[in-house]
Amino acid sequence: MKVKQSISKHLRYTLQTFNAEFPSDDVCLEYMKQQRWPGGVTYCEKCQQERKHYRIKGRTAYGCDHCGTQIYPLAGTIFEKTTTPLRVWFYAMYLMGSTRCGISAKQIQRETGVTYKTAWRIFKQVRTLLSDDDLQLEGPTVEIDETYMGGRRKGRAGRPMRGDLVKTPVVAIVQRKGKAIAKALPDATGSSILPVVREHVVPNSVVYTDEYAVYQGLNNMRQDDGSPMGFRHGTVCHSSGEYVRGDAHVNSVEGFWMLIKTGIRGVYHSVSTKYLQSYLDEYSFRYNRRHDGNQQFRAILQRAVERAS
Repeated sequence: MKVKQSISKHLRYTLQTFNAEFPSDDVCLEYMKQQRWPGGVTYCEKCQQERKHYRIKGRTAYGCDHCGTQIYPLAGTIFEKTTTPLRVWFYAMYLMGSTRCGISAKQIQRETGVTYKTAWRIFKQVRTLLSDDDLQLEGPTVEIDETYMGGRRKGRAGRPMRGDLVKTPVVAIVQRKGKAIAKALPDATGSSILPVVREHVVPNSVVYTDEYAVYQGLNNMRQDDGSPMGFRHGTVCHSSGEYVRGDAHVNSVEGFWMLIKTGIRGVYHSVSTKYLQSYLDEYSFRYNRRHDGNQQFRAILQRAVERAS
């Protein structure tokens, strides 16, 4: 019996496809060169004009076809000066874009033969590409909620509460049927949470939260020019057992939290406060592209090119 694919054909990018497209380090390097300088043509500082550049054997460099001046496709990228095969980097990015809950450095170590330290560094560098800091959630309806993550609450029972000094407060803003952003904060006060809302939620949106008093500040928030944000704010009172009242609920953001917490607990087990934001960026990046199928790998590769200095 033929098994029905859960991903549309145009969104599939299988391991077989990856191996066919990127069979070697040389092919990966050529891909980076073509993305940065399409057609192999770029400005040569010595010739003072556009010139074709050709691969220099045994090096990650291309030389001008006229004067030999070299360019380096990996310069300014997360791959610069790496001694790890470029294809291992690409494969790690493929796995990060093909999973829903994350992939561990230990898995990369087992599959590629690199050391755990190298695998961990690869993932750490790739996560620097995944932040959506400029994301604007255009609504019309968004949900906001805060939680506590990271660290270990040794010797303390019960779920972490506001004011917890061991775990890190995190706020998430989720656009219904849309995108999300999550930020680790120094505390869960209005002075930390509300600026995140002002930065990422467009004015006049419908905003739903729980009964936490800080969110009452949404009603009086103003833009940088002093004009009102115009939020229409609704709440649900969880402490009274209320979780849905008409259109008012925070089920979308709580589902987002469940995805992150389940992934971290199952794959990474625990995350330190120092690196928590990078993990939040990773999960948010995948969540925001969940309808792209396995093509998320393309989005990560594109970030590697775009963020080259």
